[in-house]
Amino acid sequence: MTEIRLARAADARVMAVMSRELIEAGLGWRWTPARVRSAMRDPETNAIVACAGARPVGFAVMQYGESSAHLLLLAVAADCRRRGIGQALWEWLLASARVAGIAEVRLELRAGNTGARRFYRRLGCVEGATVLGYYAGVEAALQMRCALRRDTSPGPAAGGAGEDSHTR
Repeated sequence: MTEIRLARAADARVMAVMSRELIEAGLGWRWTPARVRSAMRDPETNAIVACAGARPVGFAVMQYGESSAHLLLLAVAADCRRRGIGQALWEWLLASARVAGIAEVRLELRAGNTGARRFYRRLGCVEGATVLGYYAGVEAALQMRCALRRDTSPGPAAGGAGEDSHTR
């Protein structure tokens, strides 16, 4: 059984190492333990961990804005993939985003990561622009978005009237 919970300061090192090995491989290490801890302290960010017993097997970090959220990191240990852990992390974050009134979630992934592209498309995300050199100036990113409302077109002003009229 996998439990999803808010990340604790003690989880920062494991999350950072997983990020380095599973997300940042070949790019240098940007999501260090200190940066992960800093994200955890940010009141506009959720950091969550999926645990199988005492072992962290996945994690995600999402930053919330006024009407959109940005998925910064999501990873599942290689030996635990295809068990619904990534989807469970995603659904936990989407539930939080909906409560916060978020209209869409944005994310980037390596343009060549076909497995991640399929994963996010299956979860309802749509592909957007490709940004050359996004990762350390050497690798392109694919931007994706997931609408949490039927109509996510910008209203007259951010947070303006009518923005909440089409919630799911």
